[in-house]
Amino acid sequence: MGGVKSFIEGGIASIVAGCSTHPLDLIKVRMQLQGEAQGPNAAAQNLRPSLAFQTNSTPSSTVRLRQATAARIGPLATGIRIFKTEGFRALFSGVSATVLRQTLYSTTRMGIYDILKHKWTDKETNTMPLASKILAGLIAGGIGAAVGNPADVAMVRMQADGRLPLSQRRNYTSVVDALARMTKQEGITSLWRGSSMTVNRAMLVTASQLASYDQIKETILAKGWMKDGLCTHVVASFSAGFVAAVVSNPVDVIKTRVMNMKVVPGQRPPYTGALDCAMKTVKAEGPMALYKGFIPTISRQGPFTVVLFVTLEQELGGKRKRPNVKVTQSLEKHHNYSKNRHNKTTAQKRF
Repeated sequence: MGGVKSFIEGGIASIVAGCSTHPLDLIKVRMQLQGEAQGPNAAAQNLRPSLAFQTNSTPSSTVRLRQATAARIGPLATGIRIFKTEGFRALFSGVSATVLRQTLYSTTRMGIYDILKHKWTDKETNTMPLASKILAGLIAGGIGAAVGNPADVAMVRMQADGRLPLSQRRNYTSVVDALARMTKQEGITSLWRGSSMTVNRAMLVTASQLASYDQIKETILAKGWMKDGLCTHVVASFSAGFVAAVVSNPVDVIKTRVMNMKVVPGQRPPYTGALDCAMKTVKAEGPMALYKGFIPTISRQGPFTVVLFVTLEQELGGKRKRPNVKVTQSLEKHHNYSKNRHNKTTAQKRF
């Protein structure tokens, strides 16, 4: 039952964290799609002058460059624009897909990581080498991503739908509607579109997030900087969230664009794969385009990781505080035996 409980606890904590930070995730997706080519030749119109690889410069292209640069806005402005143009509910577009994604992806990865952690932890020292933590995170993240990819594709599309012209919007009513229509219109393989990037990202996120949390927490306690409590959990979890955001953001940008691309029958798709998407993105918008949406990413990843681990730690803390009844009874019995023996010896000495 311990293994099953690990899946359930990890899943519930992930769903709570995912839903509470969903608007930040939506803003991140919208920012990651800023500057993306909307037509076959649009990529050349979205170059960033200071970072992109430019081959020529004409007055008309300079104007387009300035327009493209001016069009890019920050996370706060993106959120305000969504609220004004699409309404408050738009900030929670795709939340049903988030619930399904966390149920499939996070439940799987958290459960598997916990099982591997208990299996690979040294029983004598109660520690686990960093390399083993990273390996456990890679395995757990990869399996979880493969299971949850359909919900991930649906979530990205539902979050990005509002940025499209009315005539091009998919208008999915729910995650079930999204999955059904994708299967019917694009084939069942579309549910695993971008799965290679999803798996790679999940492996990086899980390895960096879970392994760094355990490592940072162990270091804090070993150095005596803080005691094992809420403050330690918050510091370790936010630090882990920052590490995960830095490591995974480039892969996340490519994943978002590949999942969101619209494939029209008979026409060449915008990207032939993840590598093609990465090369076109860097060539058209510069290498820093891979860190688009980083501010909302860390703004979401930080609180998400804090909620996730604090929730789990509170449950684990409750278990640590509950004494083992058999051990307690044994200690009490031994204590009473020693006390009685001492009293008997003392009485004999008096006589």
